[in-house]
Amino acid sequence: MPSLGTRRVNDRGHLEIGGCDTVELAERFGTPLYVFDEALLRETCREFHAAFRKAGLRYQVAYAGKAFCTQAMCRLVEEEGLHLDVVSAGELHTALTAGFPPEKIHLHGNNKSRDELIYGLKAGIGGFVVDNFYELDLLAELAERQGKRPNILLRVTPGVEAHTHEYIQTGQQDTKFGFDLASGQAEAAVRRAQRARGLNLVGLHCHIGSQIFETEGFVLAVERMMEFYARAVNEWDASLRILNVGGGFGIRYVEEDRPLPVEAYVAAIADAVKREALRRGVVVPEVWVEPGRRIAGPAGTTLYTVGARKEIPGVRRYIAVDGGMADNPRPIIYQARYEAVVANRAGEPVEELAAVAGKFCETGDMLIWDTPLARAVPGDILAVFGTGAYTYSMASNYNRAPRPAVVFVRDGRADVVVRRETLDDLIRLDQIPERMRKEQHPVS
Repeated sequence: MPSLGTRRVNDRGHLEIGGCDTVELAERFGTPLYVFDEALLRETCREFHAAFRKAGLRYQVAYAGKAFCTQAMCRLVEEEGLHLDVVSAGELHTALTAGFPPEKIHLHGNNKSRDELIYGLKAGIGGFVVDNFYELDLLAELAERQGKRPNILLRVTPGVEAHTHEYIQTGQQDTKFGFDLASGQAEAAVRRAQRARGLNLVGLHCHIGSQIFETEGFVLAVERMMEFYARAVNEWDASLRILNVGGGFGIRYVEEDRPLPVEAYVAAIADAVKREALRRGVVVPEVWVEPGRRIAGPAGTTLYTVGARKEIPGVRRYIAVDGGMADNPRPIIYQARYEAVVANRAGEPVEELAAVAGKFCETGDMLIWDTPLARAVPGDILAVFGTGAYTYSMASNYNRAPRPAVVFVRDGRADVVVRRETLDDLIRLDQIPERMRKEQHPVS
């Protein structure tokens, strides 16, 4: 079992996180259960602050709420001195109702609705990352009507393809996101934004992808973005002061994953920004980043209860758990890989190779293929690591399954931050038309 954060095997041979026995957590809160190591969440936030302070740059770290967004997470992010990146009215509402300062929020999205833009303007958020010409014009119109002049950054696609799954590459030219640099769209966007009376253009944004294990892509993106940044400042008199290089900092899911320390990513980005600013004769901009997975991912563990076993002689051994693609769709979408341990026998040696199957009615509902485990039997608790990002946030009610609870654990205390859905929650929004009421169709 890889050591990370506060994870350890306790005297009972059980997996422990945040001073809490995971077997007891499963008994108390039920399974599936998302468990977050609060100390590790906070530690990673502080690593970003420390890395930027060492780099000697003006900076902003904004947690990317799409990775995992609840009111408690927003509170934690604020307490750790981070800003917040949201991508929908739902995430914005979650943050605002948690008391997150609106001026420390910026709104992303490639197709923000009129209502979402109005919500952000009325709330007085810190800014908008504008993704296309339609949004640029619409936001300018809405801002003028409200007598406001919000800060904006233009999202630019620098033509950098990160070495990651094709569905989470975002910086290449052929993508739904942003203004294309190579075709001249980005230049046209800068000029139009400068003319818009309702907007205050303060910076540029790019994001090259997710789960990136090297710095070369970030450096190349900085070089291309700083070339464009300098042209905008020197040739078009744009009042830019911010370069946002997004997120994408990789984490460890399986043994062969080799993520770099936070400091290595930040140092490479900072060095490139300083070098390019000097080379192109512009003031070093304030550098923003938007880590989401890097903060939430490693801190999350999902607990399941083992049910059926199936042996196909000479082919494969399956163990089934009481969750799957509804609480973690990443394996079926991205072919994501994970590691696991039998939590109630975490100190025991590996005895078998098993495929961990979900309970949902899809052949592809497989959480892990052929992972080494202590022999898992019905009633055991299986802990799957690295599930803090894009699991709860992407969870569904497929097969009418209630979504799991979420708990934060720290110093031996477990606090529910999202309650488990009930069967009644599943039908809370359902309505039966009057013409279909049962009393109108008696059974003969």
